[in-house]
Amino acid sequence: MERAKLVGGALAPVGGGDLASALLKRVSRSFFLSLAVLPAAVRPTIGLAYLLARAADTIADSRLIARRARIAHLLALRAELEGHVPGRLEEIAAATREAQALGAERTLLERLPDCLAAHRALPPADRERVRAVLATIIEGMTQDLEIFPGEDEGGLAALATRQDLDRYTYLVAGCVGEFWTEVHVAHRPRLKGWDLAKMKALGVRFGKGLQLTNVLRDLPRDLRQGRCYLPSHDLALLGVEPRDLLDPASGRALRPLLVELLNVALDHYEAGWQYTFAIPGAEARMRLACAWPLLIGLRTLDLLAREPNWLDPALRLKVPRVRVYGMMVQSLTTVWSTRALGRQARRLRERIRLERPVSDRP
Repeated sequence: MERAKLVGGALAPVGGGDLASALLKRVSRSFFLSLAVLPAAVRPTIGLAYLLARAADTIADSRLIARRARIAHLLALRAELEGHVPGRLEEIAAATREAQALGAERTLLERLPDCLAAHRALPPADRERVRAVLATIIEGMTQDLEIFPGEDEGGLAALATRQDLDRYTYLVAGCVGEFWTEVHVAHRPRLKGWDLAKMKALGVRFGKGLQLTNVLRDLPRDLRQGRCYLPSHDLALLGVEPRDLLDPASGRALRPLLVELLNVALDHYEAGWQYTFAIPGAEARMRLACAWPLLIGLRTLDLLAREPNWLDPALRLKVPRVRVYGMMVQSLTTVWSTRALGRQARRLRERIRLERPVSDRP
């Protein structure tokens, strides 16, 4: 493997090319699209934060490694962001890379020392922003490993309350909205008039909405890995236990809760659109990077709302790539206009025909 060197705060392999971009393209095609369209001034910081978060997620999901060891590796990574200790990252990589089935994830873990060197090369303010958001994300991951002690459906456990679910979506995604806002305000002069506290709050809800979409979409597979993110309190109100969800036929009884949570997600998406529409039209790249995940997320919610067998683990509720590219192309013509982009968003929202929850009916 090639030695890496730092180029302008970003990683690049000797011989040319952007290593950060190469790794991002391999470990996350959807985020890579949003990153690629971002203004160059924010791309290194946001891209590096994503790579570090993805590395942490890879460690957390290394199921061949004991749970306590994974927590220890995550805490060691967090400590490394606070201060470099020679050899610590190499130990993490050596202990976790062989447990990875995907070559891209093994490569990412092997390049952790280079990623942290890039972190130390960032300007101090950006370095602190990356450290802070990673500390929060790692807190969410370690809590996840503690709350869900099993690795399969035999050790299935559930979050207790709706507040626990909301807290989880903040720790692993809502905090990214705060980070994203701080980085852009620091580097994009056109945003100097933003009310930072207000926009960070909208950014938090933006991230929560996207993560709640992931929770609902991935529920059947998470259940079989021992994790139920639907709160046991809400399930009990419907006369359902977490283990009942392993039977896809229980989706009918669970429908009222799905409807409620889809509406929670939609409310978060409205905050996400407020965030997007507050971006000046001249910041078209930032608008696109925000609009794309919202548009894809709305399509995903539509698939969930319309799928009667949504608890079937054999289903893959994923927006076809051709449709994703079609939405992206269409948004290129609407991004300049809040009215036109809003019209595109409303058309997607109106496709999601949701019944009111049982508790709201007269």
